[in-house]
Amino acid sequence: MRRRSGLILYVHGARDPRWADPFMRLRERVAALAPDRDVAIAFLEHAPPDLAGAVAQMSAYGIDRIRVVPMFFGRGGHLRDDFPVQLRAARAAAPAVAIEVTAAAGESEQVLDALAAFALQAPALPDVQY
Repeated sequence: MRRRSGLILYVHGARDPRWADPFMRLRERVAALAPDRDVAIAFLEHAPPDLAGAVAQMSAYGIDRIRVVPMFFGRGGHLRDDFPVQLRAARAAAPAVAIEVTAAAGESEQVLDALAAFALQAPALPDVQY
């Protein structure tokens, strides 16, 4: 039997659901680039699903290998303190699933290069209220 794999983009989350829009678009792009993988988003806080919920859902669909990609700039308090707790809970919720974790996205030279190019080339927006 062929093993199915999944990928979870692990993001912070916010009370305003519009905050997640860029991550939803990113999920769609990743899924288009890897049609053989199931791709989901898990939130550290403020929105469902959390990591354990996303892993459990993938496990219920027969996925037995999951790569978790922390979409954070670096390994601050959330990744050093909160993430390990959530990772343990996810592993306990689906003990038959092999879970691997990558470095934080912001620790990648490719990501930093893309952001540097953006910073230098991004057009200014008209007056926008944030």
